Amino acid sequence: MNWAAILIPIISGVIGGNVAGSSFKKFSLGATGNSFVGLLGGAAGAIVLGMLGGDGADSIPLTSQAGTLNMSALIAAIASGGIGGGVLMSVVGVLKQKVLKKRKTGSS
Repeated sequence: MNWAAILIPIISGVIGGNVAGSSFKKFSLGATGNSFVGLLGGAAGAIVLGMLGGDGADSIPLTSQAGTLNMSALIAAIASGGIGGGVLMSVVGVLKQKVLKKRKTGSS
């Protein structure tokens, strides 16, 4: 199992979730919430990338057979995690706002 191929998108997802939370303050879930949702989004992004590329997160090796770093795979892992984390955090933030808005109007 290639742990780097799993950890890189997850870490990127945490960063992506926090970047999205700081960019869209209205939809932010707080640092812990942004990080957790970003982690899930990063994992989901890696899974989707793996499905597009083959057999899961291990399907795109980060190193070649010669042991050199595969930069395109590294960039793809970072991008899929970061984008997945940011998108999922934004979606959850929007849903949270809609639920809060509905509660305010329903209880008035």
